[in-house]
Amino acid sequence: MTIQRMGHVGIVVEDIAAATAFFVELGLELQRKGSVEGGWVDRVVGLKGVRADFAIVQTPDGYGHLELTQYHAPASPTTDPNAPANTPGLRHVAFTVEDINAVVAGLHDRGTELVGELERFNDSYVCYVRGPEGIILELTERIG
Repeated sequence: MTIQRMGHVGIVVEDIAAATAFFVELGLELQRKGSVEGGWVDRVVGLKGVRADFAIVQTPDGYGHLELTQYHAPASPTTDPNAPANTPGLRHVAFTVEDINAVVAGLHDRGTELVGELERFNDSYVCYVRGPEGIILELTERIG
C-alpha cells in the first residue's frame, strides 16, 4: 500500500470568517464552504454532538489545500495560540511566494508580524510569520 497524494491540511480555528479572509487575501482561492453535523461526523472524528463550519481554500496551482474548521460543539480545550515553533504538533504551513518582501509588507499592513527574521538559506529567502489564531506560515521565495 502506498499513498497516492496528499488531500489537505486541516486547521481548527475559532473565527472561520477571519481565517478564510486571511488566506484568500494571501492569494488562496475559496473552493467551498459548508457545515457538518450528525452521527456520521461524530463517528469519523471520535466526538459526540459535532456541529462545525468548514472552508476549503486552495493554492492558485490547484495542488495545495487547507481545510479550515470552526467547531461550535462540542466545546474544545484551549491551547496557546502563540506557541513557539518547537512545540510538538503541527507548527507551520509553508507557501512559496513571489516577491517575499512585498508579501511580508502586505501581511504587516494587516497586523501580521514576522516570528523571527527574513533570511537567505541556500537558493531561497525564508521567513516565518504568525497569521490568525497563531497559525505560523513559512514563506519562501526562490532566488534566481
